[in-house]
Amino acid sequence: MNLDKSKDGTKLTVFLTGEVDSMNTPEIEERLLKEVDGVKELVFDLGKLDYISSAGLRVLLQMQKMMKPVGSMVIINTTDDVMDIFKVTGFVRLFTFA
Repeated sequence: MNLDKSKDGTKLTVFLTGEVDSMNTPEIEERLLKEVDGVKELVFDLGKLDYISSAGLRVLLQMQKMMKPVGSMVIINTTDDVMDIFKVTGFVRLFTFA
C-alpha cells in the first residue's frame, strides 16, 4: 500500500495504491487524521487501488463522517475490482463516486 496526497488550498486529494487491508489501515487512518484539519473537499483517487478490505471501508466511512459537517468527500477513478467490493458490501450507497 502506498498513500500519496496533494493539497490545494482546502482541497485534499489522497491517492491510494496497492492493497488496503487490516494490516495497513491504522497507518492510513493516522496519516489522514493529521491531514484533514481545515479541509473542505476530500477526494480519494482509487485508480491504482487493487483491493480494499472491510477495515479500509471503515476508514473511508470515518473520513466521510468527519467531512459531512464541514465539506464534502468524493471517490474517483475506482477500478472495476474495487467497485465490485463497494457493491457487494453495500457501501456503494454510502459514498459519492465521480
